[in-house]
Amino acid sequence: MSTNSTAALVAEPLSISLTVKDLDKSLAWYTGMLGFTIERKYERDGKIGGYALKAGDARIGIGRDDGAKGWDRVKGQGCSIQLTTDQRVDDFADRIKAGGGTLVSEPADMHWGVRMFQVLDPDGFKLGVSSPL
Repeated sequence: MSTNSTAALVAEPLSISLTVKDLDKSLAWYTGMLGFTIERKYERDGKIGGYALKAGDARIGIGRDDGAKGWDRVKGQGCSIQLTTDQRVDDFADRIKAGGGTLVSEPADMHWGVRMFQVLDPDGFKLGVSSPL
């Protein structure tokens, strides 16, 4: 590993960790709606505190919110999590709608060369799902 502070960062695929109100609901949403699988379960004193989820190279951690910062705070404002796939995004959009989810935007071709839609998870985190045209 280089210690040169002016060198550009060379990162691995990005992962994100989200704090969620209802861990079971979020787990069902990410696995059922988007098809993530459980990579790891985090337990402490016999109580599940979170999960590491994966879908291809994408990793999302979901952890139980303890409410210390208030239950009504807005989450994910000003942030959008982008998932890119070679699969048909329309199929995922249809699966989300069939499962009772609401899209923020329907699948559409974008001028930057992708087809994408956006959806909110149960806590209001915005996810964009796109594939190259």
